[in-house]
Amino acid sequence: MSLIHVITVTTTPRRSSCQIYHNTPALVFSAGGYTGNIFHDFNDGIIPLFITIETLFNGRDVTLVVANFTDWWYSKYEILLSQLTSHRVINLHNQTATHCFPSAAVGLVSHGPMTVDPTLLPSRKTFLDFRALLGAAYDNCHVPPPPPLKGIPRLVFVSRAGPTGRVILNQDDVVRAAEEVGFDVVVFRPNKFTWLCDAYKLIDGSHAVFGVHGAAMTHALFLRPGAVFVQVVPLGNEWLAETYFKKVAVEGMKFEYLEYKVRAAESSLVEKYGKDGAMIVEAREIASKNWTALDTVYLKGQDVRLDVERIRVYLRIAYLKARRFMEENG
Repeated sequence: MSLIHVITVTTTPRRSSCQIYHNTPALVFSAGGYTGNIFHDFNDGIIPLFITIETLFNGRDVTLVVANFTDWWYSKYEILLSQLTSHRVINLHNQTATHCFPSAAVGLVSHGPMTVDPTLLPSRKTFLDFRALLGAAYDNCHVPPPPPLKGIPRLVFVSRAGPTGRVILNQDDVVRAAEEVGFDVVVFRPNKFTWLCDAYKLIDGSHAVFGVHGAAMTHALFLRPGAVFVQVVPLGNEWLAETYFKKVAVEGMKFEYLEYKVRAAESSLVEKYGKDGAMIVEAREIASKNWTALDTVYLKGQDVRLDVERIRVYLRIAYLKARRFMEENG
């Protein structure tokens, strides 16, 4: 919060000091904080922006006035923002003129982690309406998705790389297992600069997403409702995985959800703490009470080596669900 600019809103007699007058209300918010991490971009920014427009303006058109504006943030989300307003987005910190609005709201409304609660919205819109907004933004991207293999469901394998932990150390073996059960596997390695049109076209045209709990799994919002979502949950990540992805997968997006909980022998932490160490045996409890341990040990300090035969069982179930989805939805 120390990096977020303070905003002062003043009232003035109509047109008295206005150099630029707007007929639409202003929604003033910050694009700062943890932006640059796609989970926070959506959880702290885009989803609350959708909720706020529906809550305070009943979905009416507004002018977005953005503090802590950066060019890369605007470039990345410009197409999506155009679905929320038909007016030019105002970068608050490069303005030299005085802008006046008939009314203004400052800050964003949140319903909780990765949540749209229809009971709190006048329009009763749900997370599926938010997903429809993503489709309206990106369906017309002029980006051809990877050509599908006829009759074979496609699985997007979300790949992590260091140094933030939770890397699948035997990724090649797991990818091979997914292919052996019948999937067409596309390895997806997103980064801060991944163009969302590319990501959307790939994932929207696929039937399943697989990956370890982490910010990059936010791209699963581009899956079609009813598709398959497989989340690998490392030690100590249980609460985060359930709160930030399981809930939206099951309740919000209506995915076929599978959860693979990593066993102690599959975690790299065993090498450091021993299979009977407190950090292993009491991982869930420690992570829930100690943020430093959660961040440094269970998130950034842990990689996984999955039991290939065990994960194959989950992949086979995922394949059957994905194939059924493909046959029903294309």
